[in-house]
Amino acid sequence: MSASNKRQTRSCLIGHVKTGGDAPVVIQSMTNTDTADYLVTALQCAELARAGSELVRTTVNTLEAAAAVPKIREHLDRMNCNVPLIGDFHYNGHRLLTEHPACAETLAKYRINPGNVGFGKKKDEQFAQMVELACKYDKPVRIGVNWGSLDQDLLARIMDENSRRPQPLDATEIMRHAMVTSALESAAKAEEVGLAGEKIILSCKVSSVQDLIAIYRELSKRADYALHLGLTEAGMGSKGIVASTAALSVLLQEGIGDTIRISLTPEPGGARTQEVIVAQEILQTMGLRAFTPMVAACPGCGRTTSTFFQELAGQVQDFVRAKMPEWKLQYDGAENMTLAVMGCIVNGPGESKHANIGISLPGTGEAPSAPVYEDGEKTVTLKGDNIANEFKQIIERYVARTYKKKLQA
Repeated sequence: MSASNKRQTRSCLIGHVKTGGDAPVVIQSMTNTDTADYLVTALQCAELARAGSELVRTTVNTLEAAAAVPKIREHLDRMNCNVPLIGDFHYNGHRLLTEHPACAETLAKYRINPGNVGFGKKKDEQFAQMVELACKYDKPVRIGVNWGSLDQDLLARIMDENSRRPQPLDATEIMRHAMVTSALESAAKAEEVGLAGEKIILSCKVSSVQDLIAIYRELSKRADYALHLGLTEAGMGSKGIVASTAALSVLLQEGIGDTIRISLTPEPGGARTQEVIVAQEILQTMGLRAFTPMVAACPGCGRTTSTFFQELAGQVQDFVRAKMPEWKLQYDGAENMTLAVMGCIVNGPGESKHANIGISLPGTGEAPSAPVYEDGEKTVTLKGDNIANEFKQIIERYVARTYKKKLQA
């Protein structure tokens, strides 16, 4: 998807980060700490930001959590981390923001779920209060519909209307229709209260790939608000990664989506930053953005009984990801570099020539040497026990030689 066929939406500024309009797709993540523990939460926000998250959402569910938000911002500023913070509110957001105006002022965006902002007569009143606070503090709002907490009054109304149709919708169609209707009617109410359309972002999250695609296609046809994409409760490990990629890549290819989040369940003891890396790799492999040099590597076969090439591929990917923050400050364009680590002579030299830098390691029974190619030309052959470190040095020299050095302020 090129910039020219990205769906045109209203431009929305979240802190200093531009979303929608002609802006690239922005990556968001979410903390899983107790927000009231402001030191731990600030550290995780900084960790997510360093991994590449451009927006970080945190739960604001108690008075203690609301009181902690300004402290989190203060600690982030001390760490020179300017990532905008988003407050995730359910049930009592109107009260928390009213009682803690510093929290309302500090947050760069509020997330409201119309399905649980309030119930009965209080629902519209509390929704309006949240929107009025957003207007008061000049903050954008994401109206985030979730099929696990869909507005039951709205659902009952739609089911009643459906019963009178000559050809009633089935249960799946009703759910999809209700999700889109909830988002659009809530956005209309927000504008009636006084919030500008440019301050509204919509999302309709489900955990089914086909439902997500259908809902966002319909949503994108019916409104030009900026859209946040995410497969809710995507799951753990490969399941969560594959499901999120399958859903989001279809929509992104069609030009739908202005911000994304990958809702992975971390493995026990696993890094929260994994969701950020997956989001980056989705956007980069689709050619929508570039964040860090990507390493192509063969999967291995009977010709590659040694694990050395696999270890080297992992080391190289970790190396360039670790070096990228430094390179980003020093050089223009290093994130676009391509690398190849191949395991034998069959495709090794050819694949290595296609990359900016490639190395073709010896397969089983092949001569113990590893030719290195830079921009298609063989430049050196590595041998011995220090191939990994020598190859990393070649990468560093290539970056310094190839990419324009930035002017230091």
